[in-house]
Amino acid sequence: MAMLKIKKGDTVKVIAGKDKDKEGKVIAVDYKNGRVTVEGVNMLTKHTKPSMTNQNGGIVHQEGSIDISNVMYLHKGKATRVGIKMDGDKKVRFAKSTGEVID
Repeated sequence: MAMLKIKKGDTVKVIAGKDKDKEGKVIAVDYKNGRVTVEGVNMLTKHTKPSMTNQNGGIVHQEGSIDISNVMYLHKGKATRVGIKMDGDKKVRFAKSTGEVID
């Protein structure tokens, strides 16, 4: 699989699906399946049984993963594509709209 351009901790905007136009921080990235978990997006309802750690059990709301193609990196409040270029002998990500280096 090609290198994914979204990393954990990035702020992204959802561009497709039921949560379109929502923004949030990336909690986790599944590189193998090409999916990301964004906080506050694709909320799922999970029913849990009582256990030693959770005495009461009940209904838990948590984020589900969405496909990485459905999110765009936010750079200075605007959604932009991300490119990769060489900076000396090191690969860096840059915002394609402005050309500025992200990290």
